[in-house]
Formats: sequence, C-alpha cells, structure tokens
Amino acid sequence: MPAMQQNADTNLPFMKMHGLGNDFVVVDARAGGVTITPAMAQGIAHRQFGVGFDQLAVIEKGAGDAHLVFYNADGSTSAACGNATRCIARHLMEESGKTELHLTTDRGDLWAREAGNGLTSVNMGHPQLDWHEVPLAHEVDTLRLPIDGEPTATGMGNPHCTFFVEDAEAIDLTAFGTAHEHHPLYPERTNVQVAQIVGPDHIRMRVWERGVGITLASGSSSCATAVAAARRGLTGRSVRIDLDGGTLHIDWRDDGVWMTGSTMHVFTGAFTREFLESLA
Repeated sequence: MPAMQQNADTNLPFMKMHGLGNDFVVVDARAGGVTITPAMAQGIAHRQFGVGFDQLAVIEKGAGDAHLVFYNADGSTSAACGNATRCIARHLMEESGKTELHLTTDRGDLWAREAGNGLTSVNMGHPQLDWHEVPLAHEVDTLRLPIDGEPTATGMGNPHCTFFVEDAEAIDLTAFGTAHEHHPLYPERTNVQVAQIVGPDHIRMRVWERGVGITLASGSSSCATAVAAARRGLTGRSVRIDLDGGTLHIDWRDDGVWMTGSTMHVFTGAFTREFLESLA
C-alpha cells in the first residue's frame, strides 16, 4: 500500500493496528501536509468521541526507512513504543518487500526484521540502567528502588518501574498504577509493571502505562521487565512474557533487547474534515 495522502476535502487517512490488544492509530505523514498536535491526539484517543488508542504513531520520512513519533492517549509524547514499532514495521515490510528495516525514533535507531510465521521482531536498543538515564530524580540504585516493594527502574526510551509480585492477578492495577505513575522519584512519570515469575524463562506481567492507564500489552514494558528480571537473577536473558493480550518473546542480547510477537492491521479509515476541525 502506498503512503496515505490527505484528500482535497481534508479527510485524513489513518490505520488502526494492535499488537496483542495494545492498540494504535497510525498516520502516514511521509507525503507531507500532515500535522498532529497534542490536542488532536487527545481527541482521536477518546473511545466514544474519537477512534480510541493506547498510542498514536506518526510515520515520517527519516534517515532510515522511516522516522516514528508517538503520542500517548493524554496527548503527551513518548520516545518509544515497542508494539507500535512492530506493527508499523510489518506494514512497511509488506509495502516495500523488505525483510529488514532501519527505523528512527526519539529513542534512537531501531532495527526490525521478519521473524517468520507472521511474527515481527524489533531491536529496542540497549536498556538504560543508570539513574540519570531512566531518568530518576536523584542518584539511587536502580536495581532496588527505595519504594515499598523494592521495584527495579529501567529506561527503554521511556521510564519503567517493575514490581515483582507473588500473584500478578491479585493486584488492583488501577489503584496500584495510579499510585506509582506520579511517584516523585520519576520526574517524567513512569510506566508501572507487576510481574510474576512463573519459571526461569517465563513471566506473567500486567501493565499500567503513563498517560494511558491499563493496557493489554506493552512492548517497552515487556523489555524493561525482562531486563529487570535478568538483572535480579530471577530469569535468564531470554524469556516468554504473558500479558493480558497475548505473549511476547524478549531476548536481551549484546546488541540490544529484541522483542518478537504478532501484529494486526485491523482497518484503514479516514478522519472527516468536520471531526478534525472539532479538535482545533
């Protein structure tokens, strides 16, 4: 499918995609003439008055095959979104016939590849393990934070706080996530994970995303949790992570954290002029 272009009547095409229920609105801006603002992202995110999404992703021209920009449902931006990157990589590979891609984000350079059997892999880069990289408000041991439950802090282009618990299902994630997203140790807020170790290569995880809330899956959260579990000696560096929406495979290698899973392009549509003007 060629890059989508805005029609003369200002209808704006978009794609709805998801990775394990972690859902996205994707706008292709490579042809130019498209501007997304935080207010537009907020309006599109509304699941009754808009389309609804966990993140909105904009595909732009870049130094590699494309540059990706991400918005959260509250209109804030994020430097990384692993599942959206996999969804867009699948779309771009089908469009171009390539089996490997070089993508750029505010997180940095990412590489994606065809993994076979309908799966797509993305290298999310090296984890950020120092307190100032996450970032945290002051110097502290990122392996065990001075917060009840001693969670682990990890940066994956966005900040993460991983709690290892006996039973992930027993946690009231809405209350727990709300309580920790705005913790003063995280000046840019944080994604919150509750992770249950099932075995040496198997984790059950649930996610609260900053600026979004509960999500069925999160790629960057899965990468952060896998890194945290390996650092604490709870698992090896290659793990299966079962989320509410399905399973991701995370492999922390010397060249970065690779994430592999399925994607779905649900439909293609267009925002009407009337709707877009209502968001101005």
